[in-house]
Amino acid sequence: MDDQNKNLILATVLSALVLLVWFFLFPPEQRSPDIVEGDTSDGIQDTATRAVAPPTSGGVETAAVPGAVVATPEETRAEAVAATNRVPVDTPRLTGSISLTGGRIDDISLKDYQETIDDDSPIVTLLSPAGGPGAYYALHGWVPGGDLDFDAVPSATTEWSAPEGAELTPETPVTLSWDNGAGLVFRRTISVDEDYMFDVEQSVENTTNAPVRLAPYGLVARHGEPDTVNFFILHEGVVARSDGELIEVDYDDMTDLDQVPAEGGRVQRVEASADGWIGFTDKYWMTTLIPPAGAPFAEIVKYVDSADIYQTETRLPPVEVAPGATVSSESRLFAGAKEWETIRHYQNEEGVAGFVDSIDWGWFYFLTKPIFAALHWLNGVIGNMGVAIILLTLGIKAILFPLAYKSYVSMARMKELQPEMEKLKERAGDDRQKLQQGMMELYKTNKVNPAAGCLPILMQIPIFFSLYKVIFVTIELRHAPFFGPFQDLSAPDPTSLFNLFGLLPWAAPDPGSILALIFIGILPIMLGISMWLQQKLNPAPTDPTQAMIFAWLPWVFMFMLGGFASGLVVYWIGNNTITFLQQYTIMRSHGAKPDLFGNIKSSLGRKKPAAANDAKAPAEK
Repeated sequence: MDDQNKNLILATVLSALVLLVWFFLFPPEQRSPDIVEGDTSDGIQDTATRAVAPPTSGGVETAAVPGAVVATPEETRAEAVAATNRVPVDTPRLTGSISLTGGRIDDISLKDYQETIDDDSPIVTLLSPAGGPGAYYALHGWVPGGDLDFDAVPSATTEWSAPEGAELTPETPVTLSWDNGAGLVFRRTISVDEDYMFDVEQSVENTTNAPVRLAPYGLVARHGEPDTVNFFILHEGVVARSDGELIEVDYDDMTDLDQVPAEGGRVQRVEASADGWIGFTDKYWMTTLIPPAGAPFAEIVKYVDSADIYQTETRLPPVEVAPGATVSSESRLFAGAKEWETIRHYQNEEGVAGFVDSIDWGWFYFLTKPIFAALHWLNGVIGNMGVAIILLTLGIKAILFPLAYKSYVSMARMKELQPEMEKLKERAGDDRQKLQQGMMELYKTNKVNPAAGCLPILMQIPIFFSLYKVIFVTIELRHAPFFGPFQDLSAPDPTSLFNLFGLLPWAAPDPGSILALIFIGILPIMLGISMWLQQKLNPAPTDPTQAMIFAWLPWVFMFMLGGFASGLVVYWIGNNTITFLQQYTIMRSHGAKPDLFGNIKSSLGRKKPAAANDAKAPAEK
């Protein structure tokens, strides 16, 4: 490879680093539809008052200051669960309970997922009751309108009744009831499927002699900001869809919303006319409110400063219940893992429009979606995610092979022109303009494109970033095993030089520590070696500065990617290995004989000079 191509590749590498820094400093803003701050034009008292004021652990509701919570000693989660009467929840994939205080869905754990890969690790807890640590729950209810008072509708502290021995399973829905003692009977029927979708049907029966007006709502609340990954390529916080537009709001942005006194907090309101959903997303888990399709509703993002509560709501239009009539409202609640296949089923089969976009596909969604679909399919066929990544790499390289072939042919032709390039340099001397003109004429005469060698590398940048996004974000890579010590491809390499990859009787450094960055594992070392061998197919640049930069590049990348997900490092090793074989084969097919061992000796300071090596390939043709 001549100096010109070396310069281009160096510029490409530096451009990739600039791109990553740009993503970090200036993450893209998500488009959102028109927002109406604090609009209450529906004629119904908004849910910022007692109807949604979060209950305290003692069950006391505070209406004097909207959204305020009386400070009480924090209870453990188990104590908070035991503090209220409950209906058990048991499905093939969920376990937990529903609190009869408020009828809240606030105790949900995921049977299929453990906190760590250890056999005795507890399963993942998703929702937790108010009064305990990390309170996170869903609540449905009614907001009064007209002359109806708040005492006439169920609140967050209403004690609902359930049939004796009731248990929520996919086969047995549960109906909660509450009579307000003034002629209104409220019922809430909750059902659940075999995955993560709850169906909540609310009804109100009017036995009075006058019509009543009220509006249904649903909310998801989190007490305090949750622990987040806090990495720039991943969105955590509010995720919503409104009439085809995706909305994302970070927790930090919620605290900067405008105060709306009527709401008792900081509020962002979006009107949806036909379809949508809203909730909170974590890296792997999500809790989402889904109103009925085709009906208008308001999406509310709220932060209550006085109680440090983050909240999302859906507010449906008010209804009027005539004397002797019963009116019902139905909505759904997703509470579970962001599994692509499950969420796609809800989108395609259950009519939840755009639900797959709740997974953070990023800017390059046109690449991340097909890459993930291919990876998911390969893993389903093979049953090993690491092998699936390697085969995916092979497939990507096969698609890019025409570009790679053109690149390698261009590089080979550039090498053929090396003697004439040297003569041009001698004739031009210090006249760089004359040298450039001569080079361009030489390229034109011989129909050589010096930039062709960089095209596959430029293509690799978005593909690499998209694959990294897939491996980092999607739950299918979480705790996915490869072989031996590599039992979680979403985590960094667990092996370490510190204990000679497990041969010495002490533990590896803790992930994220300085020692872990220094004492890297097997996979990063293999990555560095594969990059180094790929380099050695060509002689080192004649320019000493370039030679030094390229000599260090594999080892810099080795340490830089040492803390990345193992699956990504596996991809890069496979990519380097396939690229090495492709380049070697193409060079041989064009008469060049790559002097791999000679180039290695030259880089190690042996007698073989780089200049002689440069001229060898054309002479051997």
